[in-house]
Amino acid sequence: MKYEIKKRLAMLLALIIVLSAASGCSKNENSSSSSQSQNASATEATIDTSFDAVDLDVGYDESSSCAVVLNGGSADISGSGAEFTDGNLVISAAGTYMLSGTVSDGQIIVDADKESDIKLVFKGVNVSCSDNSALFVNKANKVTITLEAGSENTLSDGTEYSLDEDTSNVDGAVFCRSDLTLNGSGSLNITANYKHGIVCKDDLVIVGGSYTVNAASGGIYGKDSIKINSGSFIVSAGTNGIKSSNTESADKGYIYINDGTFDITAGTDGIEAESVLSVENGTFNIVTGGGSDNASMTSDGQPNGDWGNWGGRNNNMTPPDGKTVPGESFGNMTPPDENFKEMTPPDQQNSEITAAAYTSEEYFTTVSYESSDSDTDSSESSSAKALKAGSELNIRGGEITVDSSDDSVHCNGNINISGGTLSAKSGDDGVHADGELLITGGTINIEKSYEGLEGVTLTISGGDISVTASDDGLNAGGGSDTGSSGRPGMDGFNTGSGTEYLLTISGGTLKVNASGDGLDSNGNLVIEGGEIYVSGPTNGGNGAIDYGDNASAWITGGTIAAFGSVGMEESFGENNSTQYSVLHNLSSTVSGDTEVVITDSSGSVILSYTPEKDWQSVVFSSPDIKDGETYTITAGSISETVTIDGICTSNSTSAGGFGGGRGGAMGFR
Repeated sequence: MKYEIKKRLAMLLALIIVLSAASGCSKNENSSSSSQSQNASATEATIDTSFDAVDLDVGYDESSSCAVVLNGGSADISGSGAEFTDGNLVISAAGTYMLSGTVSDGQIIVDADKESDIKLVFKGVNVSCSDNSALFVNKANKVTITLEAGSENTLSDGTEYSLDEDTSNVDGAVFCRSDLTLNGSGSLNITANYKHGIVCKDDLVIVGGSYTVNAASGGIYGKDSIKINSGSFIVSAGTNGIKSSNTESADKGYIYINDGTFDITAGTDGIEAESVLSVENGTFNIVTGGGSDNASMTSDGQPNGDWGNWGGRNNNMTPPDGKTVPGESFGNMTPPDENFKEMTPPDQQNSEITAAAYTSEEYFTTVSYESSDSDTDSSESSSAKALKAGSELNIRGGEITVDSSDDSVHCNGNINISGGTLSAKSGDDGVHADGELLITGGTINIEKSYEGLEGVTLTISGGDISVTASDDGLNAGGGSDTGSSGRPGMDGFNTGSGTEYLLTISGGTLKVNASGDGLDSNGNLVIEGGEIYVSGPTNGGNGAIDYGDNASAWITGGTIAAFGSVGMEESFGENNSTQYSVLHNLSSTVSGDTEVVITDSSGSVILSYTPEKDWQSVVFSSPDIKDGETYTITAGSISETVTIDGICTSNSTSAGGFGGGRGGAMGFR
């Protein structure tokens, strides 16, 4: 009974919020048309992207090094600073150690003073430990592992650890409490049966080598930061593939990748930085959460109840089944109590959370919980994004291929894409920024998504972009999520007093295939340049272009041809527009995959495109369109003419058809 009462109260609260937001929904173009286009100004944070000479140095003086040959349960040691005791090799002094051979059931332990710099040269090392880390760095200033050219090295652990008070948080086959650098050109194979592959509690730097990591939980973790200059990585992880998790300082918790080859299969996130994630170059193949087939919405447009059940067997996170009564606990996850003290109701910071998300059942499916199993796991979230950052995400180059159950690229702050190639199949959104999404270059192909590109402000000034979405193609500041108001995976946005949603396109080439709105802004929509083609919705509840209540759309340059259904079609407004545009509804529907050609009175082609879906309404504009001229729209056997009689010409009788004002003649929208 308590559960039902709470559920009804939650739904009533959400209904009040929705009704409040809906008041004054009619558009008033004049109220916002005076606002000028504002280009996104997402600035990039300053992080340390340098690689020290000591990190790049793979050389060593063999004559002054300590040579260790491991022989199962013993070792031959030539030099000082190391001893073999109780089945373990213990290194206790600064210096260089050349290691080869096998430890059948024991550890390599580094336990020196905090000022010691130690280099371990792996020249064919095979270490297996049944009840602890294979390599445990307890104390040092910095440890460098150099993989000798041509060498193959293996580290593995068991499924359970025997830990004491001093080692209670140890949870990786390689566990390091100091800075750790990996370099060289050899290979390192890590099998982490207990939890994680590589765990570094400080700064992790990798500048070469080939790595194969198979982990029950996380693959490669560097708490303070991870910097990768080069290398080859094959990571199979039950939870995150690569992660930096420090939340205590703004200049920590970042990942910088300069180059390398990455093949990552992760139960949860592929590459996650608590603060900044920057990709300069490299080749990436990332699969998360079972891939895009494990989508937030089913093929019939209903929420996927199984979506969100990600992670490996040692994830220690048992997702709720949607039927758990509030106040009960499940695994290591604590749900809201009877008073819902743990729930954050919708406010200006979470304006896109809808009513259904605040019933007790839906709450459990839309909130990420955290495991408290260990120090490393304490920030493990239940998401399955491919590239994920807390404050900023930058893509400047590289070839990135993604098949993700959750968002393919996600940031709780701003995203900057200026180069590289991104090919993504997403079970949720293609690219989502809670703040600004700025695209200035690169090639982006969102092959599959729920919504394609999202941000509070979305600015495109360059690049070659293709988007396929089952809901909106481009979305500035959220929207109704037309597939389902309470669907799993709904993202929030960084909104508050004075937030201005804005979608601006000033350059590049953009092709959109959307079942919801093609270009959607909760505020103004501005076209200043570029080449834009939209295969929009086939249902009358969406439009090829759409913009916010009390907002405007205008065009000053570029070429656009946006095709969709009749019913909620919109055009550009007269205020601020300086380039002629047309909204024209044909007398009948045209089948998809039929070429559309628009010609002037002399027969010259102004523009042409082949929409992928059926359509009846088109919005088009080009610098070549002139006032008073007559243009012919030809699609298959259909041919109709339109004469330009103003900056915005329209034959639409819908509410949005007259110059883009939803407060127009019929006023029902």
